[in-house]
Amino acid sequence: MSTATRITTNPRQCGGHPCIRGMRIRVTDVLDLLGAGLSQEAILDELPDLEEDDIRACIEFAEFDKLPP
Repeated sequence: MSTATRITTNPRQCGGHPCIRGMRIRVTDVLDLLGAGLSQEAILDELPDLEEDDIRACIEFAEFDKLPP
């Protein structure tokens, strides 16, 4: 599954912020956890609905500066 299918936006969900696979887990939430020093394994334990590829998609999404300021 590519980043384009893992990262979704819906104006009626989470204020239109990019989310993971239509769930109410925002890309910024995952990036904030990574920025706070949590490992990918710890994030997957904390958010069991996520998959490793979801975390990679969040990182890729941020690398291409697609997040709003």
